[in-house]
Amino acid sequence: MASVKVNSSGSKTSTDSDNPPELRILCFNLTYYNRTTQFLLSCAGVFVLYLIYGYLQELIFTVEGFKPYGWFLTLVQFGYYICFGVIERDLETRRRAQLLPGGSVETSERRIPMRTYFLLAALTLGTMGLSNSSLGYLNYPTQVIFKCCKLIPVLVGSILIQGKRYGPLDFAAAFAMCIGLAWFTLADSQVSPNFDLTGVAMISAALLCDAAIGNVQEKAMREHKASSSEVVLYSYGLGFIYLLVILMVTGNFFSGFAFCLEHIVETFGYGFFFSLSGYLGIQFVLALVRSSGAPVAATVTTARKAVTIALSFVFFSKPFTWQYLWSGLVVVLGIYLNVYSKKHKMTMRDFQQKFKYALNTFRVWERSSSRKFLVEV
Repeated sequence: MASVKVNSSGSKTSTDSDNPPELRILCFNLTYYNRTTQFLLSCAGVFVLYLIYGYLQELIFTVEGFKPYGWFLTLVQFGYYICFGVIERDLETRRRAQLLPGGSVETSERRIPMRTYFLLAALTLGTMGLSNSSLGYLNYPTQVIFKCCKLIPVLVGSILIQGKRYGPLDFAAAFAMCIGLAWFTLADSQVSPNFDLTGVAMISAALLCDAAIGNVQEKAMREHKASSSEVVLYSYGLGFIYLLVILMVTGNFFSGFAFCLEHIVETFGYGFFFSLSGYLGIQFVLALVRSSGAPVAATVTTARKAVTIALSFVFFSKPFTWQYLWSGLVVVLGIYLNVYSKKHKMTMRDFQQKFKYALNTFRVWERSSSRKFLVEV
């Protein structure tokens, strides 16, 4: 029950226990909505924005002749993300200024060291650049299935980088994902005319970068108490510089820019909405994590990916086999085990005890069954 405090004038004021944790999505304050409304709004944002993101990403690669320019699309995406990050940071500064006495503006100083941002920028470039470029070699559903199996490199990365320990359910989830992923990839190689092992190598490398970036971001933000807008701005800003230099040196910048000028609407235009939906989608996912927890957020994003795969087969013609369905269900089983392990922590010792208990129960049942059989005989 919320406590009430009486001030010197005799009026009642609520204490801090009446104030729920702040939940904002850019300019929108969801703090004072109930939990159900927060959950529904966050879910709606995740589904709508990421379905648009996936549709536009695949649509851009259907433009004839665009497949070699996946890295230039990443440069365009980084440029838009920088603009969005600057706008968000400015809005956050203005909002804080309104809360300070006299409306003074509080300067937002960088909290995380630049050497960490140099590493984050390289990992961000690898994650998004390789992911975008892999669509030139793979079907979009195959790329999404690989992204669903992010747990595998994340698990390995968190053990190596942060020294975390995991239980048997987490390893069982990773094993199920590996089986489903291998089965899905095998099916794609048999029925897809666009299948290329180069795409598999690219998306696998993107997942490795993604696993490392998640752990480095978590550790840096926890130690330096930095905002997400700062991380986005510096990571994508340095990544943009990295990629611009690489494309200029290789000469791919000019060819990519010339191609996009010939197809402005399909590249820069779709690229803007593609980037905007991705940027806003991140905000809704973070809001979902804060309001409902990481396991619920993982379940929602997984359901979104399943819908994305289904819509990809509907909107874009591509070969289909039932192996896609069965292997996808095995991956979903792995994701379910991962979510379940977050709610029901189990160590290896707990697993051994449960296994011994089940074994002893089976032995007792077996003995009682054999005695009953002898009596009947």
